[in-house]
Amino acid sequence: MHKKESFIINRIKSIGFAFKGMLILIKTEASIKIQLFIALVVTIAGFYFQISKIEWLVQIAMIGLVMSIEGLNTAIEHIADFVHPDNHPKIGLIKDIAAGAVFIASIVAVIIAVIIYFPKFF
Repeated sequence: MHKKESFIINRIKSIGFAFKGMLILIKTEASIKIQLFIALVVTIAGFYFQISKIEWLVQIAMIGLVMSIEGLNTAIEHIADFVHPDNHPKIGLIKDIAAGAVFIASIVAVIIAVIIYFPKFF
C-alpha cells in the first residue's frame, strides 16, 4: 500500500510543476519572450512616470492576463498537435480561436496602456 502524501507536499510539488512550466514557456515560446520584453518596458515606464497605485494594479493584472492566456494558447496548440499531428480544418479552427483569445487580451492591454500613458506624454 502506497502512503498518501500530505496536502502540503502535494502543493509544493504542484508549485514546482507550475514553475517548470513557466520556465519552459519562457525558454521555448517567442511570443512569451516578446510579452516579457513589453512587460519590462511598461514596468520601467511605470516607475519613470510614477503611475498611481490603481494604474500599477491594472497594468500588472493585464501583464498577468496576457501572459497567462498565451500560456493556455500554447498548451492548446500542443494538445491539438498531439491529438492530430497532420493539418486538419478543425484543429486549425481550435488553434485560431485560442490565438484569438490572446489577441483580445492584447488589444485590451494596449488600450489600457494608452489610457495610462498617453496623458503622461501630453
